[in-house]
Amino acid sequence: MLIENITMEEFRLAVAGHKPLVIPYGTVEAHGTHLPLGTDTMIVMAVLTEVAKRLDIMVAPPVNYGVCTSTAMHPGTIGITPSTLRALTTDLVCHGYEHGVREFILISGHGGGLHLSAMREASEALIRRLNDVKIAVLTLYEILPEEARSLVETPDDSHAGELETSLILHLSEHLVRGRAGEEYPALPEYIVVRDKPRYWPGAVWGNPQRATEKKGERIFKFMVESVEEFIRRFRSFSP
Repeated sequence: MLIENITMEEFRLAVAGHKPLVIPYGTVEAHGTHLPLGTDTMIVMAVLTEVAKRLDIMVAPPVNYGVCTSTAMHPGTIGITPSTLRALTTDLVCHGYEHGVREFILISGHGGGLHLSAMREASEALIRRLNDVKIAVLTLYEILPEEARSLVETPDDSHAGELETSLILHLSEHLVRGRAGEEYPALPEYIVVRDKPRYWPGAVWGNPQRATEKKGERIFKFMVESVEEFIRRFRSFSP
């Protein structure tokens, strides 16, 4: 169930039934000249909406903003700091806990390192603070099976490339504005630079030209199945 669509009584009954709360994380972030800024959020919400039809879970409205470092200066990216994401994660879990939720699954459609670190740092503190809580933190892509990855022809495809473009073609083709060209960031190794667009002007990491709706359909199916399987394992796990 999507909790924004239910009543407070339905929420109370869901908590009484020990349903886990799944919190999606996305971004408002540049994804080339061809994909919408909400790409990460759109993908994770589409996956969880489908999973919620298969499993007895509660899905929260998404956290639409994330920690974006490499794309921070690209047009359209609106990010938050790691401390803000840690605080937001802490508040969401604590308030859910106050209402009786004991199982939380935090799933991100964005794979940025500092973004995930903030989610995990907050969760580490929460499991020390709340003795009977169970929390998982993951991205859609960490649990994607090799069979799904083999559909992507572009080596080192990562951001707004073949995979993400294929998924948006499948989910919302009308939002895809043509195809940006193949691109990879040329950021200097180990050096923290201010003007990242100078080294990565198009905000594409991969080759969108190889994207197809059919690939997106198959990858989406794998994503739904892998998230469903993970949630089943999580629910049976005793910390």
